Amino acid sequence: MTSNQQEINDTKKSKRGEMIAVCSAKGGVGRTLLSVNLAVALCKKNIQIGVVDGDFQFGDVSLAMDLHSTFTIKDVVEEIDRLDEFSLASYLSTHESGVKVLAAPERPEYADLVTDQMLRQVMDLLLLQHDYVVVDTGVGLQERTLGIIEKADQILVVTNLEMATLKNTKLMLETLDMLGLREKARIIINRSTMESVIQAADVPDILGEEEPIFIPNDFTIASQSLNIGIPFVINQAKTELAKSIYKLAEQLSSRREITLIKPKSPSIFSKLFSKKRVKEGTT
Repeated sequence: MTSNQQEINDTKKSKRGEMIAVCSAKGGVGRTLLSVNLAVALCKKNIQIGVVDGDFQFGDVSLAMDLHSTFTIKDVVEEIDRLDEFSLASYLSTHESGVKVLAAPERPEYADLVTDQMLRQVMDLLLLQHDYVVVDTGVGLQERTLGIIEKADQILVVTNLEMATLKNTKLMLETLDMLGLREKARIIINRSTMESVIQAADVPDILGEEEPIFIPNDFTIASQSLNIGIPFVINQAKTELAKSIYKLAEQLSSRREITLIKPKSPSIFSKLFSKKRVKEGTT
């Protein structure tokens, strides 16, 4: 093998797809439904899409896609030392849309088996086999969620027009800013046409976000989609709700060059606590 061929092979190995982390500061804002519908909408572009249920205690991705997964991420981490990107594929469930899903553990107590280091290994392997990996994270900024957010190329922060949700979302954005991750984040205002004391037009000023993405309110379709396990972009594709997701998929897939896998950097938690100590004058 020539040196040029070796260089091409090395470059190929280091290339990966893009990772989209879908997160929220509060539960019940439609994060999971957005994740699965976005993944299916992206898959319509005939590219390889993976979904990871990153709520390792109470994940609902399989429910939202009516999947009965034989394997979960618990099985993956138990075999982590013997896995490569090809053997990992056998642990994924395939949705009728073509989206590949890595399910959350079946029991909440199994969540502790998924360490941050193992999760990074799994994500690296998935990104070698998919153009996009959408991760539906747990609520808030838990340790593993922060690890996912740090690794992500794009962060979607889902909120709505409720005061408590907006307050918590603002705190989350401030934390992301402190960690140097704010520029990767985009705000998704779900149910933006719902009746509320706060108007959707007020949210940009409240959150300091010039161009949030608005997803209209259609509680009936969203609730039905979750209950029957059929993403609404499949069977309700002509609704305004589905159209907004397809538009979001189009915006996100206007992508840059595929990223190179970055070398391991210090833990995001160490950065967070370091910044806190500096602020408190304890260093």
